[in-house]
Amino acid sequence: MKVLLMHEDRDFDPQATLPAQADTLTQDLELDTLFDAMADGDEFLRDVARSAILQSLASAKEIVRRQQALRDCEQHRPAIDMLYKLAVDTLEEERKQMHFWFHNSASGTLSEGIGVLTRCHERLRALRQIADAQRQAGFQSLAFVELFEALHTQLDDAYLAEIARHLEELRFKYGTYASAQLGDGNKSFDWVLHRVPQERRGFWNHWLMHQPEIHAFDIAPRDEAGGNALEAVRNRALDVAAQAVGQAARQVLAFFSQLRIELAFYQGALNLKDALQAHGMTMCYPEPSASAGHSYEAKDLYDPCLCLTKQAAVSGNDVAARGIDLIFVTGANQGGKSTFLRSMGVAQLLLQAGLYAPAKTLAADPCSGLFTHYKREEDTHMESGKFDEELVRMDAIVDHITPGGMMLFNESFAATNEHEGADIAAEIIKVLLEKRVKVVFVTHFYELPLHFATPAHDNILFLAAERAEDGTRSHRIRPGEPSRTAYGRDLYARIFEKSATPTVYRPHGPTRPAS
Repeated sequence: MKVLLMHEDRDFDPQATLPAQADTLTQDLELDTLFDAMADGDEFLRDVARSAILQSLASAKEIVRRQQALRDCEQHRPAIDMLYKLAVDTLEEERKQMHFWFHNSASGTLSEGIGVLTRCHERLRALRQIADAQRQAGFQSLAFVELFEALHTQLDDAYLAEIARHLEELRFKYGTYASAQLGDGNKSFDWVLHRVPQERRGFWNHWLMHQPEIHAFDIAPRDEAGGNALEAVRNRALDVAAQAVGQAARQVLAFFSQLRIELAFYQGALNLKDALQAHGMTMCYPEPSASAGHSYEAKDLYDPCLCLTKQAAVSGNDVAARGIDLIFVTGANQGGKSTFLRSMGVAQLLLQAGLYAPAKTLAADPCSGLFTHYKREEDTHMESGKFDEELVRMDAIVDHITPGGMMLFNESFAATNEHEGADIAAEIIKVLLEKRVKVVFVTHFYELPLHFATPAHDNILFLAAERAEDGTRSHRIRPGEPSRTAYGRDLYARIFEKSATPTVYRPHGPTRPAS
């Protein structure tokens, strides 16, 4: 039986190979903070959350299916906690009591396997009872409805009673009955294990009834070699049964393990929402677009990692980028540009994991892959300069990005002069746009946006970090044309001229790109 709470057609594999950009995304978007909040101190939940978020879903249908399951988890949290605890307790008990796959004898494997199945038999009954109760509790998602129906159907009373009967027979209270044929050199083959005949069952029948004439032999009490030989014969007879029981035990434990994994994902999602709501932040169920065009529209989009780090509420931004392929974010230094970029990236990942989004509303198209290219510190080993290192990372991204992807740049190619950096960045952006990759570029370059501020490019959105006349930053991003300055003078005055009145720096020349 499959769990299928995270995928429609397969169980979720937390050990699957992650995308090539997984580590870079984790670093640039500060995802470790997100994973820690989802884990709430549980490393298992953290590992599942990391794997699931970095294994993005590809289609709107898959995303909506998972969102519906999450809604059920939210609305029926006590039942989900009960299911999760049952799975965890089952696995923890077996971890302490058995390692039957390490036995080198059929009798040992059989004995341990029977022990596992006997203990799990009661767990399966409890699981069926929970499923029966929740079938009437109003679960709406296809994932949970199908799971509960499968548990109700496949673990009915007749099936559980049959399991109990088989386990009782496999204890061989009345001896082991088997047959074999003799081949060359009197070597046995074709072993068959038989049920104990009915007339041989029961204490009095076994010992007092008339016994048919049989061939028999006795082993002396101290004949250790004879006992070992007889045990070897018995193991030959039990081998097929032992393998079957061992496999059945593994399958039952695998089911509980998979149930734990997939419920852990939803437990992590609920933990994340709890952590953010504790600071007054809202989360929404984002709307994945099924259209072929690029779209990203949000209300009060914020960076959850910043909120979790500061342990306080943070401001959000609105984004209206329907049909937009390229977004430039410019404006004042320390005005919130990088935070805004990170909020877009984290929200995209959460949307494509089928989770809540950090916003009041969010509608966006799933991308084929999310990539980041952020500025880095100087190579401490002096093997290359910063600009070389930036180009090497960009080359690696080109090897993996595909049409329909999303590319986030943060002050990229700033390690050279503005003219060269803007020209190189523009050429890269043009190629990405030709390949239908959505691009969001945070930059302090003035020349770079000018490459695209022409009537020929009508699918571009220019955003800018908001700054008051006195130099105050609101950390909000608004529609705005690129400026020649990043207002570094404000920061200089604040840090080095604390006693002086802040200087209002007014740049010379036009502040709007020529059309």
